[in-house]
Amino acid sequence: MLVSAKEMLTKAKAGHYAVGQFNINNLEWTKAVLLTAQELNSPVILGVSEGAGKYMCGYKTVASMVSAMIDELKITVPVALHLDHGSYEGAFKCIEAGFSSIMFDGSHYPINENIEKTTELVKICAEKGLSLEAEVGSIGGEEDGVVGAGEIADPNECKSIADLGVTMLAAGIGNIHGKYPENWAGLNFDALDAIQQLTGDMPLVLHGGTGIPEDMIKKAISLGVAKINVNTECQLTFAAATRKYIEAGKDLSGKGFDPRKLLAPGFEAIKATVKEKMELFGSVNKA
Repeated sequence: MLVSAKEMLTKAKAGHYAVGQFNINNLEWTKAVLLTAQELNSPVILGVSEGAGKYMCGYKTVASMVSAMIDELKITVPVALHLDHGSYEGAFKCIEAGFSSIMFDGSHYPINENIEKTTELVKICAEKGLSLEAEVGSIGGEEDGVVGAGEIADPNECKSIADLGVTMLAAGIGNIHGKYPENWAGLNFDALDAIQQLTGDMPLVLHGGTGIPEDMIKKAISLGVAKINVNTECQLTFAAATRKYIEAGKDLSGKGFDPRKLLAPGFEAIKATVKEKMELFGSVNKA
């Protein structure tokens, strides 16, 4: 059964650890994340970008697949199905499709319009028992067509959004999607500290979790980050494992092509990546 992310993130913030959001792109990806969360007794958030939702035949298909997997695999840890970087229209589609958590990324709007649209979604999500993530200060880089310049969020604007009653807040603190360049300046912890001071117990979200050094991850958690998103690292490990399998000449014997064998190495690679991140975030045995 899918759950809101509210309880798991409230516990994470109070317990000084973070819940991992792992974006899913196909059946193998989803199965790997769910099985690893169950093995480690960790709560987990399955992220779905709008691009991935379209690729997987729509949000209703994704919600049905995830719910069925939870049942068939006998998953007992808390699982939230979350729209990642959702548009205003996409948020309503995922609410209708049965997602248990929504992100409305209004960071590219003027702050007043961001507040207006977020206010409406706060009311709807509260009525339906869904968790809602908002964003202030766009995240740098590009993820599935969503491009951000990497601004540092204004702490006062963060407070304005947090006060609307959202469940969690993503604030730009110098983090980016994709690989971090060699000249990356690092996370702006002064900004993160100021944001936490003004938003209090609100769980904060760190996007772009791939490539951030472990010491920065741990410091971010100590300053209120309770949810960390991982996507690029899973994509890279999945692709590398699949490529290695093909280059080794596996499944190319002329006896036919079996996609289950081809995707099996990627499945194992995702499990290993998710396990490593859950251990780093401190969410093991927190279900």
